[in-house]
This record gives sequence, structure tokens and C-alpha cells, in this order.
Amino acid sequence: MDSWFEEDEEVFVHPRNPYTRVDVLASSRTVRIEVDGVTVAESSSPKLLFETGLPVRYYLPKPHVRMDLLEPSDTVTGCPYKGTAEYWSIRANGEVHKDLAWSYRTPLDEGRKVAGLVCFYSEKLDVFVDGVRQERPTSPF
Repeated sequence: MDSWFEEDEEVFVHPRNPYTRVDVLASSRTVRIEVDGVTVAESSSPKLLFETGLPVRYYLPKPHVRMDLLEPSDTVTGCPYKGTAEYWSIRANGEVHKDLAWSYRTPLDEGRKVAGLVCFYSEKLDVFVDGVRQERPTSPF
């Protein structure tokens, strides 16, 4: 089998769950990302991605990310709702933290509003929203 289809539309990665939803909302909240006490990104124009069963994800514009701290990774993952993600590791305080950031260059329809934005694993680093450190969520990741 080379492809999966639902009706006449190709499905990527695995079949979609009819009870899963993906919503992307623009926000004016200030989101700051820190790794080992180093600010890696800060933006007052994030996009918040809400996906059933997962923690909220904060997607930030690349100009608001310290891209000089990010190192491209060979890791690539796929999502049937958002498409193919490419990853970066983060160098902070002389240590490399593997695969903490990702981006969808050309996402599928459900994720098109996050195209080219950078997201970070809130389970593995510090996220501040309007100056308040968020509790690290538990997830399958």
C-alpha cells in the first residue's frame, strides 16, 4: 500500500481521529521561552495551537527566536493534521538540548496558520506567559 485515503483525500502519517480537533488562534500575550535560564525566544504575537488531548503549543515568528542558538537536527516527524515537521536542538550554556524546537514549513490545512513559525516542547523547557512561568505539562512526548 503506497497511500491512505479518506474518500478521495489522501491522509498522511496515519488515519485521522474523528474526535481530534486542531485550532490555531492569534494572541497578544507575551510568551518567553527559556532553556537553562537562557532566553531563546520572546514574542507578543504568538499563535496558540490547541489540539485535542495535548498541551497548548506556542508558535512564535522566527524573527522573535534566537535562531543563532538553534542547530538543525536530522529529526523529522509527521502529523496527519499538521504535516511534516523539521526540528532544531538548542545550545544553551554550552550544552546541546536535542530536538526541543520544531516548525512546519508547509503544513496541511488544519495547521496552515503556523506555517514557518517555531514551536518548543513545553514539557522540556520553561515557558512564561505574560511573565508567569507555566507548569510543565505531561504528554506522550
